[in-house]
Amino acid sequence: MSQPILIFDFGSQFTQLIARRVRQAQVFSQVLPYSTPLETIKALKPSGLILSGSPSSVDAPDALQGDPGVFDLGIPVLGVCYGMQWMAKTLGGRVEKASKREYGLSAVTYDINSQLFSGMDARSDSWMSHSYQVEQVPEGFTATASTATCPVAAMEAPGRRLYGVQFHPEVTHSVQGEQVIRNFVLNICDSARDWRMDSFADQAIKEVRQAVGEGTVLLGLSGGVDSAVVAALLSKAIGDRLYCVFVDHGFMRKNEPEMVKQVFSAHFPVHLSAIDASDRFFDKLKGVTDPEQKRKIIGAEFVAVFREEALKLGKLDHFAQGTIYPDVIESGAAPGSVTIKSHHNVGGLPKELGFTSLVEPIRSLFKDEVRELGRVLGLPSELTDRQPFPGPGLAIRTLGELTRPKVHLTRESDAILIEEFERAGLHKQVSQFFTVNTDLRSVGVMGDGRSYDTAVAIRAVTTDDFMTADFARIPYDILALISRRIVNEVPGVNRVLLDVTTKPPASIEWE
Repeated sequence: MSQPILIFDFGSQFTQLIARRVRQAQVFSQVLPYSTPLETIKALKPSGLILSGSPSSVDAPDALQGDPGVFDLGIPVLGVCYGMQWMAKTLGGRVEKASKREYGLSAVTYDINSQLFSGMDARSDSWMSHSYQVEQVPEGFTATASTATCPVAAMEAPGRRLYGVQFHPEVTHSVQGEQVIRNFVLNICDSARDWRMDSFADQAIKEVRQAVGEGTVLLGLSGGVDSAVVAALLSKAIGDRLYCVFVDHGFMRKNEPEMVKQVFSAHFPVHLSAIDASDRFFDKLKGVTDPEQKRKIIGAEFVAVFREEALKLGKLDHFAQGTIYPDVIESGAAPGSVTIKSHHNVGGLPKELGFTSLVEPIRSLFKDEVRELGRVLGLPSELTDRQPFPGPGLAIRTLGELTRPKVHLTRESDAILIEEFERAGLHKQVSQFFTVNTDLRSVGVMGDGRSYDTAVAIRAVTTDDFMTADFARIPYDILALISRRIVNEVPGVNRVLLDVTTKPPASIEWE
């Protein structure tokens, strides 16, 4: 692999989106902590460096600080949001609290004579998320973009190969954001376009073999895309030394446990153990309504089940997980990041499992990259193109206390939604869709009588990175059909709602 683009992670939720955009330009990228020593950076011989955003403030007493020597390495540096502010303040500029904060889309005017904005329209919407901004650029810099309330929405000193943008070009909603990153990576950094998913697969297989040696691996199968791809990767790397355990916690989609057992038995030469532990999970979750507590209980029970199964299988050496990067950053596991929600498969190796090492070969990938990797590994489309499904499953799509009747209601309504989306061809256009049991009851009229039953919500979003998302525009006639079917075919439902909130401010899942 040739010279990488390095990304300094100051804790932004969008840090890995930058890495992803660089990879989309077919350039190898590597994320490092903001505190990485200068000597380490030099040793990697990067073609460029990007400084991420951060939930921190450059004026805070505990502001995150990288080594200012990065600005004297002679390589191109692009600061994004906090990264730009840190660059400005470090080099003698002035950063102050903005008179008006900017969150969401803002119209940005660009100086298209700048190499960073070459080939772009002079004005378009970009995603802003800041309460501080650069008020005075450092000596030798010029402002190259602005918004109605932010005079320095971008700055540059091309002679020093230093650039900064206040907006987030990495997120989907920045209309010309991808072009900004491509201009920086390909034109300013002159990076080689030699990164491919098949190269990642080859490297990941080598790394697994090196890490595992002649040992055995236990993998927890959820039935979703992530664990399926990990199973395929591990199978190619270590063959029948892979032991897969599928735990049915009672929160799977309709007919999913049977499908999982059939598919994995047919496609992988691995040892498969399938356990119905649903009674245990429902017992542990009695009376629990807090979503974070639900996730933690489910995670802890998974650990307990895996430990028991591991003991039955004999001594195994390594534990594998299908952790992907959105899980990591939303759980606050990235340096400097904040916790949005807990993921039961994030946080390192649980001591209770008794294993000596943890294998997470797709931890740095996004969902669409995981799907691409699955196709490279030869997985069938019914696995690679499946809907994303969280580890806790329908437990976090059923609000309030979890009971079998409530989860059954969620499962049946979700099955209708999936069936109608597939029938209409929407499953290939909408990134993620599901129903939510809101645990809210309302008055209705069914037949000649009064009903007081549950409201089900439909959540359908479009996205290519799952870090930001827009609600999908579903044709009204399809929505009407789905609503009629759910109300008529799922006892206990008398109202169907549509969630039309973007991410942010909402998450894709309700819990």
